Amino acid sequence: MMPELGKYAFAVMASYGVGLGLLAALVIASIARSRRVRAELEQIEERSKRPHV
Repeated sequence: MMPELGKYAFAVMASYGVGLGLLAALVIASIARSRRVRAELEQIEERSKRPHV
């Protein structure tokens, strides 16, 4: 299934690996930021529901 890449096999596979690694890091960072922002918004909503003194 894998094509013969000859002397460029390492460079091509390393590029795929780096690309996939960067993509995974981006997805993980986005999920972490989403959770952090959601928690901050929930705190803001809770504060806005409290009666002002």
